Amino acid sequence: MDSSGRAAGSIRAVEVHAEGEPGRVITSGMPELPPGTMLDKMRWLEANADHIRLQMLREPRGYPALCCNAIVPSDDPDVDAGFIIMEQTEYPPMSGSNTICVTTALLETGILPMVEPVTELMLEAPAGKIGIRAECADGVVTKVAFKNVPAFVLHLDAPVEVPGLGTVSVDVAWGGMFFSIADGDELGIDVSADNGREVARVSEMIRLATLEQLPVSHPLEPRLTGPTIGQLTGAPTVAGATRRNAVTVATGTPDWERPDSFTGALDRCPCGTGTAAQMAVQHARGQLGVGDSFVHEGPLATTFEGRVLEATTVGDYPAIVTEISGRGWITGYSEWVVDPTDPFQEGFTPGDLW
Repeated sequence: MDSSGRAAGSIRAVEVHAEGEPGRVITSGMPELPPGTMLDKMRWLEANADHIRLQMLREPRGYPALCCNAIVPSDDPDVDAGFIIMEQTEYPPMSGSNTICVTTALLETGILPMVEPVTELMLEAPAGKIGIRAECADGVVTKVAFKNVPAFVLHLDAPVEVPGLGTVSVDVAWGGMFFSIADGDELGIDVSADNGREVARVSEMIRLATLEQLPVSHPLEPRLTGPTIGQLTGAPTVAGATRRNAVTVATGTPDWERPDSFTGALDRCPCGTGTAAQMAVQHARGQLGVGDSFVHEGPLATTFEGRVLEATTVGDYPAIVTEISGRGWITGYSEWVVDPTDPFQEGFTPGDLW
């Protein structure tokens, strides 16, 4: 402890948002992680130091829509930095907005050297290696494009029985996480930020019904299961956009007997992994080919730009490799401590927001 009686250890972070989605980036204060892949390190953190995720994301240090990332060393000599993503109820293997936030923090704080006009990096997420091309000017990252892990579809137009909604046509796709995807327009759901509560409620109901009826796992890594995140799509409202979407991040465990218990946090950005998953769906339907571009509008009318780089396979599934791009902005710098007498050392989740 220091002279004030507070714990001597602290966590320092850079506060960033990517097209609206906040992604706190921890730059120091992490425990030493054992050797292995970033997925191995993620699993160790989940099993041995989950208090960090709880402290960072729950109140009073966090809030429902916040994501968090820990910059950690990679054991791969070809990788410049590794990062582990933390959300309210899980450790996602990959996240596009968080990749943009991490890249922005690494370069604008000088943790990694910035080269203008373009800095190329290799990051390692739990889902695998992520190639980065960051456009930079005057010490600022003005655009981040990342080569994502391959995206593929496991179920297309699958009928899912959802209590209170009936039969819903659902796509299940991997874009770095497993998504349940349904058409908001067909359901009469406006996917705008103003309708966030209803989007979250319906999206979570569909996701959990899909999880019960169509559980999936990654063909190359069975420990990655889902769907763990839901997406509703709709017609775009921004000029030049291909589709509009709203993604809901789970924040708790709802009860089918209580429809009002289905809540979640609306992803503020167009969602990078969700964009890759939607592109895989479009490709599976023959609506998107190699070389084609895809502009995804989020609930705040910001956009991510996607491009199909190549076709490939993942196990027995046809897949595509995508490049997704957007921008992040640093909003602040923080240092977090936990007083040993604090009754909320791992935070709390009151029912009014969560």
